[in-house]
Amino acid sequence: MLECKGIGYRYGSSQHWVLDDFTHTFSPGIHLIKGYSGCGKSTLLRIMGQYLRPQKGHVELHGAPLPRKYRNTQMGFVFQQLNLLPLATIQRNLQLAAALGGVGKRQAKKQISYYLTRLGLQELAKRRPTALSGGQQQRATIARALIKEPDILLLDEPTSGLDDMNTTIIKQVLSEFTAAGDKCVIICTHDNRLDDISNEILDFNAFLPIEGHLAALV
Repeated sequence: MLECKGIGYRYGSSQHWVLDDFTHTFSPGIHLIKGYSGCGKSTLLRIMGQYLRPQKGHVELHGAPLPRKYRNTQMGFVFQQLNLLPLATIQRNLQLAAALGGVGKRQAKKQISYYLTRLGLQELAKRRPTALSGGQQQRATIARALIKEPDILLLDEPTSGLDDMNTTIIKQVLSEFTAAGDKCVIICTHDNRLDDISNEILDFNAFLPIEGHLAALV
């Protein structure tokens, strides 16, 4: 479904390649990308989300270049920084995401109600992000990414800092989202609690050079 072909990226011409000739096909299902901090997990996720342009290689969707409106209509992204609009309520954040994704008002209303309820946010819908805990904001951000039911869902450390019960809810939601077999979820994570819902685990430690200060521990 989503294919990386020879992806290369580095932060400056004198720096080492964070990614170098990375090639992989992500089929429908849940994929975990693991590895030590700084190994390129988040960089790859941002490239697949069109937030960074690869310096080598390219990304394809269904065997073709990423569509021009891919980021708005076919892809959902959950950042580590969350990036909820601070002056808008949680409900309004979701409404805007639905509108940008081309979701009709009737369908958007249905989807917003469903995901607010499913993620335990229905009583918080009229609050602004600053009035929510970090965990509540994380769940709201996941709800926002799911509203348009994208073909590709990219998540960067979505359960970081969450307790076991809320992590279980997110695992259930992601499993339900991919149950029909036509959605692709790619998660960068250090969280071993997600292993049991994954169809594939990519360990970047296995094929990328380890940072010098960690080499003595290997």
